[in-house]
Amino acid sequence: MGNCCSDVGGGMTAVGGTSPSATTGNQNDAVDLYLKSRGIHGHFSQIELSFSATSLRDRDLFSKSDPMLVVYIKERDGTITEVFRTEVVLNSLNPTWIAKYTITYQFEVVQTLLFHVFDVDTQFHNVEVKMLKLEEQQSLGEASCALSEIVTKPNRLLILDLARREDSVSSTHSQHRGKLTVHAEECFSSKTTAEITLRCLDLESKDLFSKSDPFLVISKLVESGISIPVCKTEVIKNDLNPTWKPVFLNLQHVGSKDSPLVIECFNFNSNGKHDLIGKVQKTLADLEKLRFGREGENLFLPTLVGQDYYNKMLKSKLFVDKFSETVQHTFLDYLAGGFELNFMVAIDFTASNGNPRLPDSLHYIDPSGRMNAYQKAIYEVGEVLQFYDADKRFPAWGFGARPIDGPVSHCFNLNGSSSNCEVEGIRGIMMAYTSALFNVSLAGPTLFGHVINRAALIASQSLADDAQKYFVLLIITDGVVTDLQETKDALVKASDLPLSILIVGVGGADFKEMEILDADKGERLESSTGRVASRDIVQFVPFRDVQSGEISIVQALLAELPTQFLTYMRSRDIKPST
Repeated sequence: MGNCCSDVGGGMTAVGGTSPSATTGNQNDAVDLYLKSRGIHGHFSQIELSFSATSLRDRDLFSKSDPMLVVYIKERDGTITEVFRTEVVLNSLNPTWIAKYTITYQFEVVQTLLFHVFDVDTQFHNVEVKMLKLEEQQSLGEASCALSEIVTKPNRLLILDLARREDSVSSTHSQHRGKLTVHAEECFSSKTTAEITLRCLDLESKDLFSKSDPFLVISKLVESGISIPVCKTEVIKNDLNPTWKPVFLNLQHVGSKDSPLVIECFNFNSNGKHDLIGKVQKTLADLEKLRFGREGENLFLPTLVGQDYYNKMLKSKLFVDKFSETVQHTFLDYLAGGFELNFMVAIDFTASNGNPRLPDSLHYIDPSGRMNAYQKAIYEVGEVLQFYDADKRFPAWGFGARPIDGPVSHCFNLNGSSSNCEVEGIRGIMMAYTSALFNVSLAGPTLFGHVINRAALIASQSLADDAQKYFVLLIITDGVVTDLQETKDALVKASDLPLSILIVGVGGADFKEMEILDADKGERLESSTGRVASRDIVQFVPFRDVQSGEISIVQALLAELPTQFLTYMRSRDIKPST
């Protein structure tokens, strides 16, 4: 995830993933749930929506607006649900967003889409887009349409006028707020992905006192001649001979190996007015030939001469240092092949939570049935993950408490058993949690190492048994971890195992140090011996950041889980059963 803005260095912005598609024969309940949760029943078409806007209002005083688009679906009963956010484009009144939204088109249903463009305030530019609070951003305008209006238009392109909400409802003279363009394409499932490493030689310097800061934008040309961005490289500072990190192009996103692509090289400017250095037009097949021929392709620059443009050939060249194709199996493929997600939970019982018998305690059990933060996290995450676990028997632990007549324990079985840590279903976790509150004394300190090592042991044993299982540990805590280095050591070791760790911070503590554990916000974790984690396995979310209701705790926590799962499988060349 990382920074939410599209025009910054450090990391590639790529588009989407392979669309889930129904399989036949051996579908299990998890596959069925995965498909149904996306509205996929029987025959269906996957539609990919691309977005751009023009002439947006300028709401910033010393620069242009920084727009982000939010998409909602309006149900038949009037319920409005947020379903998608683009990245933030810096300093632009005419943004073209890279992120795409994929929706299942249903002929027999009127699918109403609502679009809302926001200007993201500068102070939030380092916040992940999914964590932005929309009430803190300025509205640039809204529009709505039915999906069928888009797909029935020539070129499947619909231009909508943006207006204020009150304008769109009541006024016949709505204030001009720009236009939103929505383009639709039907997705054809392809699991073939091309990995391409690109470099340039002898780029022109566009900056007065330094070299250019180049980045590439790769776009596909559709039949109507429209250019649609599909991915972008990172910005490389002060370099006229850059080599960028690999880009990954799924054949589904570009059409085919013979579909035309435009590769544009820009010089990054912080004001959003990026200078075009040069460009080429090639297909994937052409790029593959460049790789094996080890030849460069001259960039050209459209140049105005009189009333006409001609393509001026430049000495700058584009080289393909790597081109390889692989079949990328999807998360759904692994589920269909019999892989399970096994849920585990660990709960913080340290004294800082407060006396469970008092209403101000984070562990207070409300007689009215209203759930506390711990119960909400358990219920909401468990409700999703339980469908992917065949036996629904979940290991559940507590830490930071003193069981009756015993020393402080940093990993005890929540059900009170001395030998068995598993409970039956989500209801079993809830009952064991409530019971434990009255059978242990809250103590401390807050140590994660023990529960992570316990979960890692289970994952390791499963791996040794060659079981088709991937484990997900949910840790819920009210305070910053005390054994930070020991926790890092445990996480680095666990990064080699089929395990992901979700951490929810409850209460009002300052959780900044906890973000160190989440590699999205910095470098990969390093152990005390200098070993670096093989992959990112942690997702940390403060509960208070999702209480506004704009995004659920489940969305915030589970967004990266399929990617972490696939990273593990692909890094070990584990293929799904067929």
